[in-house]
Amino acid sequence: MSEYCRQFTDFLSRLWFGVALVLVVFNSVQAMEPVSEAQQKETIFQAFPDATYITNKESLDGDRIFIRRVYADDKEIGYAFNTNDIVKIPAYSGKPINTLIVMDPEGQLVAIRVLEHHEPILLVGIPEQELFDFAGNYQGLNVADQVRIGSDNNEKTHNIDMVSGATVTVRVVNETIMRAARKVARNLGIAGFSQAAITPSANIKPDVFSKADWIQLTGDGSIRRLFLSRKDVDSAFVGTKAENQTAKTPGEADKEFIDLYYAPVDIPTIGRNLLGDSQYDWLMGELSPGDSAIAVMGEGDYSFKGNGYVRGGIFDRTQLQQSGKVISFHDTDYYRLDDVYIDGFPGFREMAIFVVRAQYDFDPGTTWQLELLVRRQVGALDSVFTSFYGDYLTPEQYLSRTESVTPVLKPEPEALWLSIWREKSFQIAVLAVALFVLLVIIITQDLLVRQPRLMHGLRQGYLVFTLVFIGWYALGQLSVVNVFTFVHSFKGEFQWDLFLLDPILFILWSFVAMTMLLWGRGIFCGWLCPFGALQELINEVARRFKIKQFELPFAVHERLWAIKYVILLALFAVSLESLSAAEQYSEIEPFKTAFLLKFNREWGYVIYAVGLLVINIFTRKVYCRYICPLGAALAIPARLRLFNWLKRRKECGQPCRLCANECEIQAIHPDGSINANECHHCLDCQVTYYRNDKCPPLVIKAKKRAKQQAAVKKIKALDVTDTVPNT
Repeated sequence: MSEYCRQFTDFLSRLWFGVALVLVVFNSVQAMEPVSEAQQKETIFQAFPDATYITNKESLDGDRIFIRRVYADDKEIGYAFNTNDIVKIPAYSGKPINTLIVMDPEGQLVAIRVLEHHEPILLVGIPEQELFDFAGNYQGLNVADQVRIGSDNNEKTHNIDMVSGATVTVRVVNETIMRAARKVARNLGIAGFSQAAITPSANIKPDVFSKADWIQLTGDGSIRRLFLSRKDVDSAFVGTKAENQTAKTPGEADKEFIDLYYAPVDIPTIGRNLLGDSQYDWLMGELSPGDSAIAVMGEGDYSFKGNGYVRGGIFDRTQLQQSGKVISFHDTDYYRLDDVYIDGFPGFREMAIFVVRAQYDFDPGTTWQLELLVRRQVGALDSVFTSFYGDYLTPEQYLSRTESVTPVLKPEPEALWLSIWREKSFQIAVLAVALFVLLVIIITQDLLVRQPRLMHGLRQGYLVFTLVFIGWYALGQLSVVNVFTFVHSFKGEFQWDLFLLDPILFILWSFVAMTMLLWGRGIFCGWLCPFGALQELINEVARRFKIKQFELPFAVHERLWAIKYVILLALFAVSLESLSAAEQYSEIEPFKTAFLLKFNREWGYVIYAVGLLVINIFTRKVYCRYICPLGAALAIPARLRLFNWLKRRKECGQPCRLCANECEIQAIHPDGSINANECHHCLDCQVTYYRNDKCPPLVIKAKKRAKQQAAVKKIKALDVTDTVPNT
């Protein structure tokens, strides 16, 4: 008994160290507290001191744009709206930055306030206030103004300084603010914007094609060039903090910095000659109506793509401008360009195709500019930026001009979730195949468990897939926050679109819901949870190296199960008051740290996640067994499961306790019954169930059978001896 007490004390010290640590994290570094409705109204009244009342949110465009109107008595004096009610552009974290915009009837931005963000980069050395100050720079601008991020010599633009170290974040904020404000202005018909969209002044002739080589297309302006030497770049930084970072020798000053060529490849003569017929036809099939495609090819020391953009983020070095519009490119607007077939092609180190989406109303008949952003680091967190531009005007032979400009209504845009599903078709296809394979494994488990080596290999391989593809690549780690979001959606008007925006999570949740009601929570917890897979693989390696494992007495272990249910109830209670607060405290799940941010986070969160993994080396899946609120949430409805395919024998528990002793998460009671609420469906007990050389009841039966067979052989041998005649 003293040994049990020692193990229990040792185990609890590890467990509560992790729990205490996460509480310290919450108290030391917290994500931004969302701004309340009352605080938003306070900001609006401060922007309009004469305002007497503010209306509730109203829809302007079929439930896609929501605004509040601000009145001074009976006079409408302004508008206020949240960017998340109009556009949702994912930032570095993969989630949008919600901002309050207050605008007057002339289109002037009277007040800007960040309402909510989830940017991890702002928790690692960059003060959150810098983001608030950056957004505040838009106050006083007009919705029709051309805004530039970083330095710019163009007098027609308004320059806003970049937040050093948060390039992607501030570019998303810029795009979100300006796009949302212009959508509202267009729908309200203010600041020179109209509810009607104007047809482009020109259209590309789809049937005009002539064979041409590289020299011809660059000579007639079909393909344009932007060449920068180091001297050109050095000159642009004169007068800035980065002025001293010039070339050290005269020879270096004349060295090529970047040699950039660019052209619209949806024009047949340009596209077919550059890409070849097959690649051109494929590209045109990828474009939606109204989209345009720009090829960019570069040589030199500087990359026009860079390596700072993230999944769900934007390219921070290359964008377009046209008629005051800034056109940014997301990762979903990018295609690799590997093969160019035009005669005389010089070859380039870096090539890409960027898609200009229809939402930008890109006009091929109007001059546009390719913008290249160059950054220089001047300190640990400080940078200086400048931009270079290359003009482009489409040659007239490729265009058909319209005689008159007629206002037309914009076509109904495609649902956002549909475009997201199309963009993630590869991930969806791989996940669908993997889930089908898992379904086959579960259905045919009685056959597979009879082949222990095959079953073990299948399971380990699937766990690796879950960890790498679902967890780190597709970011498909489910969370208890998803459960709260689903439950709370019924408090208002339920909308499937909200859940369809992330196809990976939607498909996983659909599969989990089905398997949970059929077989229980174990299918997810044992096969599809990336953090569970990470723990199991680490513990598997530890066991291979003969690291001693610690298990608690079953009576103690059984009572510790309750911890995760207590955590679940506490989080749910918090969510009733504030879903945002529940999301903050759900950081007791290490999932965001381990997968969304890949351990690139504030030290407290990383220590907590790593601490759980270290404990797991000595005791398998401690987090899953005792802490995980998601597992607790799944266990509750899983009690309604329809099937119980895990076989047991009457000898299980009494006298045989082999499976109970071997169950690595102690989901089998001493009486031999399996607790489906805690079982992870690893199928190890089923492998033992069919092993004649391991399962004690089968071993006893085999020994009896062997004795019987030996006795029969002996009798047969005696019978043969008796029948042999004496000679």
